[in-house]
Amino acid sequence: MELNLSLENFQKEVLNSNDPVLVDFYADWCGPCKMMAPVVESLAEELKGKAKVGKINVDQNQDLAIEYNVMSIPTLIIFKDGKETKRFVGVRDKNEILNEF
Repeated sequence: MELNLSLENFQKEVLNSNDPVLVDFYADWCGPCKMMAPVVESLAEELKGKAKVGKINVDQNQDLAIEYNVMSIPTLIIFKDGKETKRFVGVRDKNEILNEF
């Protein structure tokens, strides 16, 4: 199950996490985001115990989208030790993302 991330819990759940975190920047109206939703859900199941997976609605959290230079969605960012280590923009294959863990 993915975490619902927001400005209120981003520091705790992502930046201060001991585990790697995959963050999906998305919007409800975004077609490619809807295509990635089952992939992100599957990643959350496969990575359970190894990494966290969270989602950020960019319409509700514009400040975070701006802070992390999210110019198009979906954008998936992997954070390790509070730092961005990898970024995927657009629809991607699940295994391409899994290979980064």
